Amino acid sequence: MKQLRLGVLTGIFVVAGVLSWAGARLWASIDSLPGVPVAAPIVLALIAAVLLATALSLRARLRAQRERRPGAKGVDPMLAARAVVFGQASALVAALVAGVYGGVGVHLLTQLADLPARHAQALYAGFSVLAGAAVVAAAFFLERVLRLPEDDDTAPAADTA
Repeated sequence: MKQLRLGVLTGIFVVAGVLSWAGARLWASIDSLPGVPVAAPIVLALIAAVLLATALSLRARLRAQRERRPGAKGVDPMLAARAVVFGQASALVAALVAGVYGGVGVHLLTQLADLPARHAQALYAGFSVLAGAAVVAAAFFLERVLRLPEDDDTAPAADTA
């Protein structure tokens, strides 16, 4: 399984932000732009909390197993793999969603002088970007907790021929 790359997530964020900013400008020129839902930052923050709680729980279990504490529960490899996949998928979706709300938020910031009622919408969009960044950070932490140790075996493989 490949590790998350910050460059890929940043690229997704930037492309989604630029496209949503352009889309918001176009939509606003035709009709009134729909509002940013209040639930957007809340859902992203909940996902970040679940990822962080999973990472902390698995880190404690791995530490207990490594220290050979009596009664320590091991970590099922399939559970660890599912957790990493959940973290990676969450980070990718959060980068996309944060980019979309970031682009909409930038558009809303340019309209604050004309429409002061959009101030709350710009705040929700900003909080969504911050919560998306928290999801990405929690996913990187989860991936770090579950990273397998590198092979220190630098000796060349023996030929069997």
